[in-house]
Amino acid sequence: MATRLPPVHALSAFEAAARLSSFALAAEELCITPSALSHRIRLLEDFAGERLFLRDGRSISLSEFGRRYLEVVRGALRTLTDFPMPHRSAQVQPRIKVTAPPTFARYLLLPRLAAFTRLHPEIAVELFVSVPLYDLSLSESDVEIRFGAGKYPNIVTAKLFEEPAFVVASPRYLASIAPVRVPADLRHATLLRSALEPWQPWFEAAGLDWVEPTGGVRVDDLGLLLEAIKHGHGIGLSREHFACDMLATGEIVRLFDVQLATPPHAYYVVYDQQVRARPEVALFIDWLMQTFTPTGD
Repeated sequence: MATRLPPVHALSAFEAAARLSSFALAAEELCITPSALSHRIRLLEDFAGERLFLRDGRSISLSEFGRRYLEVVRGALRTLTDFPMPHRSAQVQPRIKVTAPPTFARYLLLPRLAAFTRLHPEIAVELFVSVPLYDLSLSESDVEIRFGAGKYPNIVTAKLFEEPAFVVASPRYLASIAPVRVPADLRHATLLRSALEPWQPWFEAAGLDWVEPTGGVRVDDLGLLLEAIKHGHGIGLSREHFACDMLATGEIVRLFDVQLATPPHAYYVVYDQQVRARPEVALFIDWLMQTFTPTGD
């Protein structure tokens, strides 16, 4: 009896919807209608006998089965894509797919990317953004920059850099609360929270026996966290690369001399070992390391 295989067009629809967290964006990427994409997802769910997505109004998220199946689907699609075809016309231009957190992409990578393209104009760089701490499986990108603890099994992981974390606030916000002269005065302030920049390690460095704040605004994007600080929503933690422009213009000010020398999260470049065999990928990884690691400064 012939083995029944899942439809490839449904697999690609599933992968795109999972990667983009949107049926509409996935349909646009695949050049099909949203209804056609939904039909392909239903077809794959019927094939698997399991729900792939949980739907809540207009938002979607992967089911537990969907998360596990996504890894298998991505591996299969990558195998098909990477299989050598000697009679197929070579690509006119080598391409690298790079995924990075939005703040890193905006503040660090894009201002420097022109240096790479000047060195290697023959290589096209395609840049995508991912949410730190949540997108923990290597996607179909060739290279990923991740902001996290650096514990990523079964893939090559190299630290790009880490920076001290320090406390910043807007002058407008400081004028609206009791004076903040020493770290203990933060008890009078609203502390902006982020899983990316937890307060508790900084509290320890400042000699404060405090626990992680549980109330107030939480922002899980470092760029948005900095914007929230600038607009006077409270006091938060930041780092030099991100805060330098706002510090220079006076939109925010640094508080105290205390800084967290080795924060729990840093930037890492991660990739599958086999992709480095492609010359354009090796060139880009080497450029990243030379540009961002301390020995390359």
